[in-house]
Amino acid sequence: MSQTDCKAAKDMTETMEKTMQRLEGRFQAISEQLESKLDEMGVRIDDLEKNVAHLMTQAGMEEQPISK
Repeated sequence: MSQTDCKAAKDMTETMEKTMQRLEGRFQAISEQLESKLDEMGVRIDDLEKNVAHLMTQAGMEEQPISK
């Protein structure tokens, strides 16, 4: 392999490594955002369930068990 080919292969390897690192960073950031949004949604659903149960109690209705 000539020096030119060797340098080109090295340059391509470095470029690919940088690209993969950038993609990994972006993937990590998106994963963290999704996890945060899912946690937030979970809290909001829990609050909604509590509010519905409270309203049902105020209305004098019994909470029906949820069948799965």
